[in-house]
Amino acid sequence: MFLTDEILFDYQRCQRRSFLNLHADSSWLQPKSDWVLQIQSDSQSHRNQILRSFSPQEPIYPRGDMVAAAKATWEMMQQGVELIANGVLLVEGNADLPPGLPENVTLVSHPDLLVKQPGESGFGDWLYMPVDVKFSKRPKRVYQMIAAFHAWILQRLQGVLAPAELILRSKGSYVVDVGAFLPPMEQLLADCAAMLLSEKEPEVFIARHPCDMCRWFGSCYAVAKETQHLSLLPGVTPGRYQILQQLQLHTVATLAAADATMLSAHLLDNCHGNPVESDRVAQTLILQAQAVLHNLPLPLPDPGDFAAEPWGTHNVELYFDIEAEPDRDLTFLHGVLVVDRLAHTETFYPFLAEKPEDEQTTWEQFLDLVWAYPQAPIFHFCDSEVQTVKKLARRYATPHHHWHPLTHRFIDIHKWVTKTAVLPVESYSLKALARWLGFQWREENANGAQCIVWYKQWLQNPDRSYLDAILNYNEDDCRATYLLKKWLDTFLAENP
Repeated sequence: MFLTDEILFDYQRCQRRSFLNLHADSSWLQPKSDWVLQIQSDSQSHRNQILRSFSPQEPIYPRGDMVAAAKATWEMMQQGVELIANGVLLVEGNADLPPGLPENVTLVSHPDLLVKQPGESGFGDWLYMPVDVKFSKRPKRVYQMIAAFHAWILQRLQGVLAPAELILRSKGSYVVDVGAFLPPMEQLLADCAAMLLSEKEPEVFIARHPCDMCRWFGSCYAVAKETQHLSLLPGVTPGRYQILQQLQLHTVATLAAADATMLSAHLLDNCHGNPVESDRVAQTLILQAQAVLHNLPLPLPDPGDFAAEPWGTHNVELYFDIEAEPDRDLTFLHGVLVVDRLAHTETFYPFLAEKPEDEQTTWEQFLDLVWAYPQAPIFHFCDSEVQTVKKLARRYATPHHHWHPLTHRFIDIHKWVTKTAVLPVESYSLKALARWLGFQWREENANGAQCIVWYKQWLQNPDRSYLDAILNYNEDDCRATYLLKKWLDTFLAENP
């Protein structure tokens, strides 16, 4: 069996994913989303640009033949080629493998670059250092584990352990502490190989990350839904799931009937030794199971500062949602739904930057609108809108009196829902909550990431259908927030 750096990378993120990639029917794979395709395209372009700047040589071999690729790479290293791009490193199963790793496993890695360095090795008075190019700005642990894997295989080939580096986007080179990562990497290798060779399918576990970008999500979700897996309950993290399993709380029904005091005691370490937090988590998990079991919203018994809704009754209410492009640090849309109770109207105002340089203009248009209704509360979902207002005020030197009072008008509906109610949903995202209430978005499968893709496509190809899709999605977000707020009004009135 070939165990590659790609398989090992997937195993770190999700054991089930690495298993399915090797053993499952590929027809179960979902098509890649536009967002995933965009990320992969951007990442590949970045990688190619970095590699071209080094002017490396590449091994020549028949496509897909890893053994031939490894042989060609080996020959280039023997020749002392200064820079080798897209090389392949291979160690047969009879080599010096980590303890616990079966002998019938062949290890393969694909470092982006092999850089010749001074030093003694089996090749002569030089050795090679593996370098990976990453689109990320952070040296994530999963990247460093793979860098250690490259270095470990290279050690078997050249007889000496070399350093390893990552080239991070906008950050430059990052030196990996290979020695620190070797022991956990070797254990990871052994565990991964044992799982793959056992052909025992790992248990499903649904998590927002990395499941939301995985092409196996549909098949995994179907399994989880059919079995009513506890990972579908908000708040059930992998660590908490293990605790629930140890307590024989395997189903929604058994968790719904659990003793809160007992559960809190077992959750104490998971909550960093904080008994107040473990009490809260235990109570919320049990209520969450009860809400799902009976398909009913339940009030949280101690909402604290959220015991009484603060917004009162206003003739006009504003519902605010932004769309942003993080790579450009650009807010390209401020959408505001103006609900006028006296006029019985609901009017959507989109302030859209058709060009990135229009950001300041749309920011000022947004301010003009919200100050046209100086007493109106501004409802939003999560904290990004508030943080964006603060950021744009700094960026464009907006007078303090013209933006800071808005922060006292903002009301986060997501916070109010999660502090006062437990709902029969799989997550507390706007989509999950609004769909539970029967709301449907006009743009099927759209989300904030898809809006970023549409905006990039608009900048490359000015087809207004991209902007229309963005505006529809943003308006629907505002209207979904409005629907959720109306439901919350009723719920709080019925559960004082």
